[in-house]
Amino acid sequence: MTTNATPPATSSPLTHFDREGQAHMVDVSAKASTHRVAVAQGRITMLPATLALIQGGNAKKGDVLGIARIAGIQGAKKTSDLIPLCHPVGLTRVAVEFEVEAQASSVLCRATAECTGQTGVEMEALSAVSVALLTIYDMCKAVDRGMVIGGVQLMEKTGGKSGRFVAEAGAAPAR
Repeated sequence: MTTNATPPATSSPLTHFDREGQAHMVDVSAKASTHRVAVAQGRITMLPATLALIQGGNAKKGDVLGIARIAGIQGAKKTSDLIPLCHPVGLTRVAVEFEVEAQASSVLCRATAECTGQTGVEMEALSAVSVALLTIYDMCKAVDRGMVIGGVQLMEKTGGKSGRFVAEAGAAPAR
């Protein structure tokens, strides 16, 4: 059902909507250019045999974590192509790291994105983690379709008007 009614003009805390409720790209032209850093993380859990393949470098498609690292960096660079209202950001650094968690049969991915600019790099760090974990899934799905990706979240961000954010240790935000 389509309606032509215009929603009432309201002030929303969601910055990607204008006064009429229409989606738009936020104007950052008046913002100061500052050094901005964001760190995100997430994990993929799998069968122990799948983790052993990754650790041993025996996956048929090659070095799983090496390829996932490059994919994560590419994901950060392509964020504005994937997320419609994200600004293109001149990234100055993207780092993607993995930690094998043998007891949990999982791989933790942590990505750091940096820039000096007028808007943050949270989405770039989150995209890097997501794409890296999806790449691990893609490379190992032939032996383990039951892998689970989860816990993707912003861990820390600095710079900009809102300052510093640090996620609470060990807890996802309450909803």
